Amino acid sequence: MKNILFGIPSLTKHCNEALILSILQDGRKHGYEIALQLEQKSQGFFTFNHGTLYPILHKLEKENLIKGRWKQEGPKRQRKYYTLTPKGRKYAEKQKNAWHNFFIRFFEVIGDIRE
Repeated sequence: MKNILFGIPSLTKHCNEALILSILQDGRKHGYEIALQLEQKSQGFFTFNHGTLYPILHKLEKENLIKGRWKQEGPKRQRKYYTLTPKGRKYAEKQKNAWHNFFIRFFEVIGDIRE
């Protein structure tokens, strides 16, 4: 399998994308829900601020990996909910496999951290 994780700056980008896509595999969520669920699932290890999260969501939407729809909530409030597209589901699975392979190879080199 071709490695889709390129270079160190790209590792962070791909990591953030993989985290967001994995949260969306559970279903439709708005940005704050994505950030909150990611923080809860990682026990606070991963966090997104608005300046990081929303540009990534817009990029993923532009690449047709996710789809956003505005929904009226109350008289003055709208939220944009995001879902994975079929292309996004395939990409999320590729990301998951690439990260799995990356960490297997990584720990083969540095050794088991529990030693």
